[in-house]
Amino acid sequence: MTRIRLIQSVAVHVTDQYRRLVAYRAQDDDPEDPAKVQAMQVVLRIEKSRPPTRHDLLCAAATAVARLCLDPRVAHGGEWASAMDEWCDARIRKIARRARGARWEAAQQVPGVTADLGGVEARALVPGPMGSVDPRIAKLQVGGTDVEGELPIDGPEPASATTSGLILWINPSLEMTVGKAAAQVGHASMLGVRLMTEEQTAHWFGAGCRLDVRSASPQRWGLLEAAAAAGQAVAVEDAGFTEVAPGSMTVIAERAVL
Repeated sequence: MTRIRLIQSVAVHVTDQYRRLVAYRAQDDDPEDPAKVQAMQVVLRIEKSRPPTRHDLLCAAATAVARLCLDPRVAHGGEWASAMDEWCDARIRKIARRARGARWEAAQQVPGVTADLGGVEARALVPGPMGSVDPRIAKLQVGGTDVEGELPIDGPEPASATTSGLILWINPSLEMTVGKAAAQVGHASMLGVRLMTEEQTAHWFGAGCRLDVRSASPQRWGLLEAAAAAGQAVAVEDAGFTEVAPGSMTVIAERAVL
């Protein structure tokens, strides 16, 4: 099973990034002009010759989103701050696209953050309006992101509040493509910061944003729903634009030892 590479933890100032994520509240309405809808593009690297597993690709996507949302460049005064503010003032909409070969390399030139987990890669791009998506990204296919492999079912028990990892549990009753699931675990990775203090978030980011993605058993999912209702976990509820019904609880983020 792919795990995020351990790197030396470094002190990182995340006050602005942390406050933005903790304060986020979903908006009900989109702009009337579809071109002004704010979205984060998430590019999944899926090479024909060596396709990643579903589990590893979802871990990479969630990690890339978390790292972008906590990056110093999105802090107040940073070069990406205003773009992130506008996105978080709207819906946290994400669109996953696939890329390979030269198109994947081209995507590296578009502002964002790439997560490389043992050779499995995904890149989260700085959000912006749908009417202004970089041409190198707009040409990438939204569909066709499915890859082989099943997610691990269940796993370690919940950890104490002193631990710094996240497990992102996918609702076992929903069928989602890899692209859809990538957007949902991306949501969960950024909202999961609410389960940490600012200091814990800084350490988590400094250590690379350790996380894992799993499929919950029906029994565990019931426990997770109760934990989310009690504020001990964070749930993602989908707006229902694609694949699942409005209000569906797609992913629940929980602290855990990894």
